Amino acid sequence: MSERVKGFRFAGVHGGVKAGDALDLGLVFADEPAVAAGVFTRNRVRAAPVVVSERRLKSGLCQAILVNSGNANACTGKQGRQAALALTRAAAASLRVRAALVVPASTGVIGVQLPQENIAEAIPALVADLSEAGATRFARAILTTDRGTKVAQAEVKVGRTTCRVLGIAKGAGMIHPNMATTLAFVATDAPLRRATLSRILHQSTELTFNRATVDGDTSTNDSIYVLASGAATNRIVDEKSTAGRRFAQALTEVLEALAKKIVADGEGAEHLVRIEVRGARTNGDAVQIARTIAGSQLVKTALHGCDPNWGRILAAAGRSGARFNPDHVSMEIGDVSIFERGISVMTSKIEAKAAATMKRPEYAISVAVGAGRGFGHYWTCDLGHEYVRINADYRT
Repeated sequence: MSERVKGFRFAGVHGGVKAGDALDLGLVFADEPAVAAGVFTRNRVRAAPVVVSERRLKSGLCQAILVNSGNANACTGKQGRQAALALTRAAAASLRVRAALVVPASTGVIGVQLPQENIAEAIPALVADLSEAGATRFARAILTTDRGTKVAQAEVKVGRTTCRVLGIAKGAGMIHPNMATTLAFVATDAPLRRATLSRILHQSTELTFNRATVDGDTSTNDSIYVLASGAATNRIVDEKSTAGRRFAQALTEVLEALAKKIVADGEGAEHLVRIEVRGARTNGDAVQIARTIAGSQLVKTALHGCDPNWGRILAAAGRSGARFNPDHVSMEIGDVSIFERGISVMTSKIEAKAAATMKRPEYAISVAVGAGRGFGHYWTCDLGHEYVRINADYRT
């Protein structure tokens, strides 16, 4: 599937933020002002680009997103805010659009001032690099400790027209709701009203990015942006229509794929694990239990060692705050039953089969806590030595 979306162009160049000639400056550009919505970090410490973007997106329109990697522009005070504003003005001038239609996004080291002059000098080259086929360069330009680019896409029928949804993200560490150390950018050529787009984005985020954890930390810069050009058709997508439901499904599919890629790329991670909880009193209880299991450091180190340690999983479930009867709990790793109605059924043969399942790159752990209708899931990964090494050396 082509990484092109009608009405959008992308770019990625070296902007003097990172050493050498690594791509570190990206641009998403809509040929016309696009309907826009965003979801941002709930961390009380918020980077300058988050504050500026959230304020500007309240208009419901956006034409360009200027992104840098290698520097978060967080905890940089008045100078950082002025840099974010100045650089969006510079980009707007080069693009010949209103500055209010340009929003900034940054990711990288916290507490270091942006090399504003370097970025400003690179903006003309960035604009010149814009291309309908530029998504790959943009995806590379936004990376920090990621092991590779993260791109996902889907198609959705609006009437007889096929519309496209393209998502590009970065993220590997500081991943935990609400949200994660994540920048995600979604472009669609479907036509939506701002209120509809915003509601669907929030719903999809709750089911995807807010069901993913790597290390329990949330960032100062987490942001998801969705821009809808409407260039594919003039038929507006109504939220409650068939097309609206299809679009919501497509956006959720794209964000789910990106969230999985982020967790799978958790710094040093070797295993992507889906924690599924069923039989809870409510869906909220099930999600709460799944979240606690997925975020447990003891569980995550057991995942790294491929150790089917049901005791750690059960103990995490027990401190989740959700009510259930431990005597009713059953547990499976993949299709291997290791715990049934409050009692371990582990034998040496079963343990070997469960451990073999845990060596796979991706698998599921299912926990049944009763006979209720509540179901919830979370994506997590293992936590090992490489995570410590990366983050101990991150600023150097």
